[in-house]
Amino acid sequence: MQMPTAPLIDRSLPALAQGYTWLPGLLRERPDGVTRTRVLGKPALVVRGPEAVRFFYDEENVRRSGALPGPVLSTLFGHDAVHTLDGEAHRARKDFFLPLLHSDRIAGLVEHVTAAWDDAVREWGGAERTVLFDAASLVLTRGVCRWAGVPLDDDAGETKELARDLVAMVDGFATAGPRHWRARGARNRQEQRFARLIEDVRSGKAAAPDGSVLAAVCEHREADGELLHPHTAAVELLNVVRPTVAVCWFVAYTAHALHLQPNQRERLRGGSTAYAAAFVHEVRRFYPFVPFLGGLAVRDLSWQGISVPTGGMVLLDVFGQNHDEKLWGDPFVFRPERFLEHAVERDELVPQGGGEPRTGHRCPGEGLTIGLLEALALRLAGLEYTVPDQDLRISLRRIPARVRSGFAVRDVRMASERTLTSV
Repeated sequence: MQMPTAPLIDRSLPALAQGYTWLPGLLRERPDGVTRTRVLGKPALVVRGPEAVRFFYDEENVRRSGALPGPVLSTLFGHDAVHTLDGEAHRARKDFFLPLLHSDRIAGLVEHVTAAWDDAVREWGGAERTVLFDAASLVLTRGVCRWAGVPLDDDAGETKELARDLVAMVDGFATAGPRHWRARGARNRQEQRFARLIEDVRSGKAAAPDGSVLAAVCEHREADGELLHPHTAAVELLNVVRPTVAVCWFVAYTAHALHLQPNQRERLRGGSTAYAAAFVHEVRRFYPFVPFLGGLAVRDLSWQGISVPTGGMVLLDVFGQNHDEKLWGDPFVFRPERFLEHAVERDELVPQGGGEPRTGHRCPGEGLTIGLLEALALRLAGLEYTVPDQDLRISLRRIPARVRSGFAVRDVRMASERTLTSV
């Protein structure tokens, strides 16, 4: 297929306006899952599908270094983060994150978070109204910091401030205006706080629990043998804590799914671990979170006959792939059973990216997200509560999308003893 000679129109503004539907719209008439466009002044190759995921994550094709816009680094990931590296530098930095993939580390995080959840539920019962999105962010912040060895002074309001800032970093990365500036302020504030903590640990003014994430990031050395700069170490520590707290998006989505399909609550209360895993996969597939991922072409590339020059952008349509009729059959129906009927391959379901997490750019915290969400979905299904009138819409134009009301509940109470024993 020959490239058109007419210049491509830059689609940066439509991307902001259309949100999650932008790339699926460009690919709507392309059964091969590939097209060309122009973004941020660069020619861009848009791809979708399991084979395209493998193409995208091949470092001989696409690099992440230099691909992430400054506003995203200044809010979501942080400058000098592992997401900006490639090759040996990326693999050396990722050695810090790989232990988080171990089942015992996941279990430890889940234990801390569920303990914080159980404590919080007692408070929710006496509250006039609880917004699950906000309440879950506090639970997750408290739990992940205990697990990671990050000290928090609740009397000084540090948990609330950190939770608010971590949510702001995620909420404002893909927008202009007040949300974006709140995100920048939040990142600056917490990077400085975490850098001071790392300097205090290294100097002996503060202690890091043995085997903790805090101890690991203080001791981690780069490919050249040097310790991480305190700012970079703070960025990477936040890149463990921040995405863990972002699970509050999925907690609100879980409540949304249970509200719209009450039968799902009974299925989860049945105690099947296989069904709980299938439910969590479906929440991550069905509900919007990551819209797309981007990189830069290492060389002149061609995919399915469509080309992009060296330095051009390559965009992976994450939301579109998770809602691709060819892969899922009925993609806009919430149906966890699909994951019991068919063993999904690694590069089919890509809510947090694709590829190999141990060597590539796939999020190493995906296992943490799944473990946490399985535990919290079961606990949420084990509660009884009233859902007052509120705005439960989810706008696909907003990145990141979220339940508008945050999913408010009242009259929260534990379910019957019979139900709790099965949960």
